[in-house]
Amino acid sequence: MNTLNTSKYTELKQGNAVAFGDDLTIALIQPSDLIDIIAMLNDERVNQYLFFAPADNSFYEGYFNPLIESTQHAIESGNWAESLVFVIRYSAGKYMGMTAVTSVMFLTGNYEVGYQLPYHAWRQGIATRACQLMVDIGFDQLGAHKISADCYASNVGSYKTLEKCGFVAEGCQKDYYKTEHGFDDKLYYGLTQAAFNAR
Repeated sequence: MNTLNTSKYTELKQGNAVAFGDDLTIALIQPSDLIDIIAMLNDERVNQYLFFAPADNSFYEGYFNPLIESTQHAIESGNWAESLVFVIRYSAGKYMGMTAVTSVMFLTGNYEVGYQLPYHAWRQGIATRACQLMVDIGFDQLGAHKISADCYASNVGSYKTLEKCGFVAEGCQKDYYKTEHGFDDKLYYGLTQAAFNAR
């Protein structure tokens, strides 16, 4: 089940925003997106489920700026970048989240998906659509044979999103994350190309 048709993939690869459901667009990350991403990651409602946040803005800039640069180089060369980060917005420009499909270092054909949405975008089905698009791009455009994801066990919305997109639970590490209230488990999910093709 493809989320977008082939011409839309081409537009995305060229750095253009494409329609992504009612009144939403999605596009590869750009320098102007960073301010909205940082604001989201500094929101306690969002970062309670992120092991790397909150953090100083320089940390986020150090992480995202190389991704933005490699994305710009890939657009110029007409290729997909090695790590694809997309930003979702309302057609009028309001930031609604980010999603990614990234290659796993040293493991050709293995990818990971992720998605982070600002609080005002929760419970609207956006994460599910974003995850499904990353799965489609991973298998159909990047040649993945396995796509994985992980999340906090307390982040029910995240693992339910993965399950809706065909991922299956593959493991749990007990008390992996230290939180304000004690510890939380780390859940592992995966989807193989064979399972994707069988849907």
